[in-house]
Amino acid sequence: MTPEKQPIDKKSLIFLISGIVGVVAGIGCLLVGIFGVKIVGADVVFPQVGEVENREVSYSDLTGEPLADAAAKTAPVYCIQTPNGTDGARPQAGLNEAGVVFEAIAEAGITRFAAIYQNPSSAVIGPIRSLRIYYLEWDTPFDCTIVHAGGSGDALAAVAAGGYKDLSEDYSYMYRGTYGSRLWNNLFTTAAYLKQFSDDHGYNTSDVQGFARMTPEESAKSRVDALAAEVLDIVKATNVDTSEMVDGVNNIALNFGGWANFNVRYAYNAETNTYFRSYESGVPHEVYACDAIDLGEKNPEDVCSLTQINPSVVVAMVVQESKASDNYHEAISTIGTGDAYIFQNGVAIKGSWAKGAKDEQIKFFDENGEEMALAPGQTFVSAVPAYGSVEY
Repeated sequence: MTPEKQPIDKKSLIFLISGIVGVVAGIGCLLVGIFGVKIVGADVVFPQVGEVENREVSYSDLTGEPLADAAAKTAPVYCIQTPNGTDGARPQAGLNEAGVVFEAIAEAGITRFAAIYQNPSSAVIGPIRSLRIYYLEWDTPFDCTIVHAGGSGDALAAVAAGGYKDLSEDYSYMYRGTYGSRLWNNLFTTAAYLKQFSDDHGYNTSDVQGFARMTPEESAKSRVDALAAEVLDIVKATNVDTSEMVDGVNNIALNFGGWANFNVRYAYNAETNTYFRSYESGVPHEVYACDAIDLGEKNPEDVCSLTQINPSVVVAMVVQESKASDNYHEAISTIGTGDAYIFQNGVAIKGSWAKGAKDEQIKFFDENGEEMALAPGQTFVSAVPAYGSVEY
């Protein structure tokens, strides 16, 4: 005889359903915990993109990059006048470590850098050359020690009157290299010497006014090149063909004048999401990358290795520029506004720049007048004269 089926009472049914729901929920939690996935539908599965951890992340005000130690945010900053001539200045040492680099004509069509470092570690940094007033006005918002070897009269007067932290050709913290082809471009310092200078003078912190920056997660989402989907780890984000969104700005030409040795070329590399820098002459801009140890007073040629400069962000500011009263040095307007071109994440944005006073940081705006945030990472800012050109 087949036994009769017993009806399931209401209480048992509730327990059964609750058990099934619990098992399903447990499996779902296990999947999320192990694979980091959200099940959105039967056919679409997204990994978690940039889940924010339950802790505050500290970012560098100089570069926008995350800091392993929050104390590094206020560490001393150094603005180092670095030559770029073909008379022994190249290759520079340690320039790959600078968070922000300003580039402008110093004299006779020859460009020079104001290289801004925070927490430098390079065994050799330099060479070091003279200061110009417009570099000083770009340096000021970074609350840095001005590192230079003399300078123009107006720049030195401004340093003395402005109460700047100042390190000018002091052999307690600098030295002359002995590599013959350097000629007069042989004045160097080290990360250890810079730290010693700050310790000796009580310059223990810097209050950096940096550029507006995106977080790394925001920057990754702003990429529209062919690797954007890979960067975001999106498996099935959309059925739309995103290839038409690729801007395709892979080559940039910044022309300061008629000298091929100083006009700059950048080539975008999608794998590194950076811009490899060369000169119009075809020569890559290589610098000496040096170990993060104190080697004493060394020639970079003896202890460092060459690497090509490749910043994450390239900015071209169009500036009003003319000969100074001595008809040799340059006069550049740093306060005011002008056109700007921002290159980051494989795209180009034409907009404008504005600086209200010497102690105010430069702001960048898009064509609609909205302030722009730069991608994190090393940033080269080139002051291109209005008689020059920006091509891409």
